[in-house]
Amino acid sequence: MQMTHSGKVLVIDNDPERAEALARLVTGAGFTADITTDVTNSTQSLSDASDLDVILCELDLEGVSWGEAKRTLREMNVQVPVIMFSDEASSADMMTALRLGANDFFARPVEDAQALFDSMDRCVRQRQMSRELRQSRKRLESANRELNRTVRVLEQDQQAGRQVQLRMLPVSPMVIGDYVFSHTVIPSLYLSGDFTDYFTVGQDHVVFFMADVSGHGSSSAFATVLLKNLFARKRSDYLRKTDGTVLDPVRMLGLANKELLDLGVGKFATMIVGALDMASNRLRYAVAGHLPLPVLVSDAGADYLPGEGTAVGMMPDAAFEAQEVPLPESFTLALFSDGILEILPPDNLIEKESFFLDVFRQGSESPAALVTRLGLDSVATAPDDIAALFVSKRANRE
Repeated sequence: MQMTHSGKVLVIDNDPERAEALARLVTGAGFTADITTDVTNSTQSLSDASDLDVILCELDLEGVSWGEAKRTLREMNVQVPVIMFSDEASSADMMTALRLGANDFFARPVEDAQALFDSMDRCVRQRQMSRELRQSRKRLESANRELNRTVRVLEQDQQAGRQVQLRMLPVSPMVIGDYVFSHTVIPSLYLSGDFTDYFTVGQDHVVFFMADVSGHGSSSAFATVLLKNLFARKRSDYLRKTDGTVLDPVRMLGLANKELLDLGVGKFATMIVGALDMASNRLRYAVAGHLPLPVLVSDAGADYLPGEGTAVGMMPDAAFEAQEVPLPESFTLALFSDGILEILPPDNLIEKESFFLDVFRQGSESPAALVTRLGLDSVATAPDDIAALFVSKRANRE
């Protein structure tokens, strides 16, 4: 089976017949080719080279000063990969091509067309990666600008800062196939130390976390901004560098621990970080001193998921433990910040945690029903911040 190639090519040669022959060769393999024979004005063809993938250029061009051409292309910031051709396969020609920054060199006649196509494919992939990196860099720069604006607003106005913080929360609900992700946040003050987030990573994973930062006010809110930015950066690293750190809850807690310590404002946070593999319906997670523990509700009942560890931002050598569980075909996973314990009727922590679990054991209902049963839909403000994150899956019974 013959491989089909793709990519937009520009052929530069002042010999029209030679240029046409080369263009026919590469278009026959699947590439799209344009030709420029007016080489003295060829830089005009490169003034908007954003859609070009590779340039096929004759080395022995008449009336061309390669030194001047190289300076012109550098000033225009043209970064399209170049393959050069010459009638001679001399070492001098090859060295000239390399000094000019060519990706490859071929002597005429091209005896191994497949080698040329393979070289062009490499250039196309390089160009595509360059575009993706440039787009990712723009997105990251935009996120950093938004982060800086957020910090300024938090410092200037607590109420406005609270509105910005709410806008940082993910869309609720977020539906992906049979999975539904939703959240509820009830602040005790304008600026909350509680935060939750979830986002897709690749085709099959959703990463989520809950953080309960110590204290209230702008410094606690700033710590939530820092944590959100950390996860956004590592998601970007996954897309740009295939760095899988964001899918490793233990490593993410380690990074969160370091960033809070480096912040130097005396803030620590309890956290839960999870990575849901939707393809296998399995959950990897790690807990950093967070209470209450996650509650898994299914037809089999409701129970706390195990986990323990030190809060992040307290000690440099904090250790965290990875947990992995297969999930039922139908379930609701509920994560709450410890503010929920403040509004429960019992007097001591053990009784509160037992009461909390009994609420879930009364039935595997929707997150909205659980919020109502816990009384959160009637709470305007609370003694402490309350954040809730729900991950639900309903089995397709068709």
